[in-house]
Amino acid sequence: MDDYERIAAELSGMADADQRMRERARTDPDAWDVEVDRANTGRLKEIIAGIGWPTVSKVGRAGASAAWLVAQHAPDDLDFMKYCLELMKQAGPGEVRPSEVALLEDRVRIAQGQPQRYGTQYCDLGNGYEPFPIEDPERVDERRAAVGLDTLAENIARVRKLYPVKDR
Repeated sequence: MDDYERIAAELSGMADADQRMRERARTDPDAWDVEVDRANTGRLKEIIAGIGWPTVSKVGRAGASAAWLVAQHAPDDLDFMKYCLELMKQAGPGEVRPSEVALLEDRVRIAQGQPQRYGTQYCDLGNGYEPFPIEDPERVDERRAAVGLDTLAENIARVRKLYPVKDR
């Protein structure tokens, strides 16, 4: 196994730990463990320092997506998220998924107090999840289609099904 294969396997393990924790926390808020995010973020920083952004040609599609997921969930580290976004934008064609760039861009914009561009980030207003404000909402579906995302209406329906309104 070469270095990139080892890194790909490690990234996949990090993403698996991330998703297991988040899945448990959907039904048990006490299962939320910010240390999972912090450990993953720290290790992703080391990986990037060593090989640059983990692109498809380096770590495969699954490894590249795992790196994006870890960057997306970097706690309290907006500068790192912005850095990752720039690295992803600089990657050549086919090296990162455009939809993942869009998701991270929206996450960064929301963290900076700006409206999102693709409508990928949601907040719970107490009566169900709604997208955070969207820049130029009339053209959001055009932007979403350009990066391989379904329509905003389809995504809202999926999010509401995944996170139904709970009795309060």
